[in-house]
Amino acid sequence: MVRLKGFRKLTPIHEALQKFFDQLKIGKLKMVTVSVHQALNRALAEDIIADKDLPRFDRSAVDGYAVRAEDTFETSQFKPKTLRITDGNEVGKKQAKQVWTGNPISDDANAVIMLENTKRINGEIEVWVPVTPGENISKRGEDISKGEVAVKAGTRLKPQHLGLIAALGITEVKVVDKPKIAILATGNELIEIGRKPERNQIFEVNRLILSALCQELGAEPLDLGIAKDDVNEISEKLRVGLEKANAIITTGGTSVGASDLVPAVVNSIGKPGVIVHGIAMRPAMPTALAIADKKPIIILSGNPVAAMIGFEVFARPLIYKMLGLKHEFRPVVKAKITRRVSTVLGRKSFVRVHISQCGEEFFAEPVSTLGSGVISTMTKANGYVVVPENRGGLEEGELVTAHLFGSIEVVDGNV
Repeated sequence: MVRLKGFRKLTPIHEALQKFFDQLKIGKLKMVTVSVHQALNRALAEDIIADKDLPRFDRSAVDGYAVRAEDTFETSQFKPKTLRITDGNEVGKKQAKQVWTGNPISDDANAVIMLENTKRINGEIEVWVPVTPGENISKRGEDISKGEVAVKAGTRLKPQHLGLIAALGITEVKVVDKPKIAILATGNELIEIGRKPERNQIFEVNRLILSALCQELGAEPLDLGIAKDDVNEISEKLRVGLEKANAIITTGGTSVGASDLVPAVVNSIGKPGVIVHGIAMRPAMPTALAIADKKPIIILSGNPVAAMIGFEVFARPLIYKMLGLKHEFRPVVKAKITRRVSTVLGRKSFVRVHISQCGEEFFAEPVSTLGSGVISTMTKANGYVVVPENRGGLEEGELVTAHLFGSIEVVDGNV
């Protein structure tokens, strides 16, 4: 009955994260070697050191003719100069050698004149535009010098990183192994998707959502299934998660009702157990953070939106730490809120918004400030606005910082 009285104290988000990470000793995950073709979005485990200059030689940056720049000085459309085309490897005085983008440039040439600035007449070219020494030439080592760090450890590998690595001739890279995140849903009312629901039963969707969020960040989800509101069943599944995974995320059973058993079960299976329970935020207030057998456990609300916001605030930075990455914050834009929003004093509120651009301005239309179980508010939104604990809301037209998790719509006319 004590649980039915509610939370005695709500912990601010920053304080909850501080307590959690202060007690959590995150060990290094093992390194694995993967092909550059499978390395997209993986966390690089060690520095990539260039073993050669890139480019390896002076090369043409355009299609055109390699020349001695001084042979083109004082040239114009009204006073063109004529250069003789050579088929040899060297470029002599008043000579030009045809080159294509990427072709090596001999030491005798010091510039490349673009094809469109010339006219070929038999074995000669007319030059209409002067070039300066070094123009249109990519110098040896201009991109990366031998011995230079090409890509630092702790980088999430994007297409541009993979391109640079491949340009160095590297076919495999060492990356951090994907952390395994066990995911458990609890609740007597839950059934698997694909089954026919009986009265008062609902499809369990949070495991699918949370698994996708883990995969998006580069973690590997491990499905623990659904547990009834039963101490022994919850305990058994959590122990499997502790054995097989690097971390556990649960959803449901974390409030203060008679059937909200997860925090107590977590306390019974490992120390120190629950560190924080009840966060000064909306939605996701019943979130709890725990550690058992040196492994983190994030206990999220069973309401889908609250579970997603709780993941955003607590699981996202945890996964980044496990991967050895710096926390990547979502892109933000300054936008005008299109109508007044009321929030609760004393809690940091995450307001779902639909952000659009009209002309040079961005606008944030509140999707909903209520309904942490209404999934459609997340599909209609493409971002969120954080309202501080000391504010009771936002005024219409107020300039806010909107955090993006989707693409921005561009509209014509007035929003």
